[in-house]
Parts: sequence; C-alpha cells; structure tokens
Amino acid sequence: MKYLILLKSNPEWAGALASFTPEQRAEGMAIYENLFNELQESGELVDAEQLAAPETARVVTVGTAGPVASDGPFVEAKEWFGGYYIVDVATLDRAVEIAGHFPEAQGGMVSVHPILANAGMEL
Repeated sequence: MKYLILLKSNPEWAGALASFTPEQRAEGMAIYENLFNELQESGELVDAEQLAAPETARVVTVGTAGPVASDGPFVEAKEWFGGYYIVDVATLDRAVEIAGHFPEAQGGMVSVHPILANAGMEL
C-alpha cells in the first residue's frame, strides 16, 4: 500500500538548521541520503522531493473570474511543508517506522497519510 510521508518545517526548525556548521549540515544531509538509498534499494520508494521555500508557494482560490493565485502560505505561518516521500510498503506500521527516521519526527513535524486509490477506499 502507498503512503505519503509529509515533512514539515517551522521558523524554529529553520532557524536551528541555519545555525548548523557545514559539518553538521553534511551529517544531517547524510541521514536523508542514507534513508533515500535504503528505500530505493528495498523497492519501497516511489517518489521523494524537497519543496521550495514557502514564500515561493501560491494559494489558489476560485472566484467568478476563475482561479486567482496569491502569495502564501506566508512565512509567519506556524508550519509549512518542506518535502515529501511516497512509499509503497506492506503495512502502516512500516510507513510509521520509516517516518520515524526523519529528523523532523523529533519535533512532531512528520505525518503519514494512506493514499486512498491504493487502499481500496473511495471519497
């Protein structure tokens, strides 16, 4: 079954990362690279991407004139999406286990979502 693992960020997390030395950044990146490689080798990785900074995102609303994009979510937001992984694993427990390897999990900034089309569920 496929699961979306969402990695979030917030101003405190971003500030902590900005204060890291180059060596600490390299160690942190190694965690992501190792996990990516392990999931790729096991065949569990479907896709993974880091997202651009939140100030580059747009909020879309539809009015009488059609869709309108506005700036946002704003940096003042409590948290924002930093990236995602899509994994294809046997159980929710395995998806949760994978999610627990991300540094963001220490701050409760990782969530796991079943992908409905693969769960036999409908909207």
